[in-house]
Amino acid sequence: MTVAEFQRLIEDIYFAKDSARGLHASFAWLVEEVGELARAIRHGDRGNLSEEFADVFAWLCTTASIAGVELEEAVQRYREGCPKCHGTPCKCPE
Repeated sequence: MTVAEFQRLIEDIYFAKDSARGLHASFAWLVEEVGELARAIRHGDRGNLSEEFADVFAWLCTTASIAGVELEEAVQRYREGCPKCHGTPCKCPE
């Protein structure tokens, strides 16, 4: 499945509900999911990592859709490597 296909799937499932909630409230849900992912990483909960990464990605997709951003297009800024130094791997100083 491509990023665009996943974004369309998440729209099919959740867009009506999430767009009614609005961008700011949906973004708050994304942040909550990032917190759950952080907790799973911090606690070494390997069994829950995949689920939490999926939830974060789903909320990122729905938030992008509400904001009118196509993630498949947005990620193209990394196509040539680091957007700043264009290196792969990145050669930017920390």
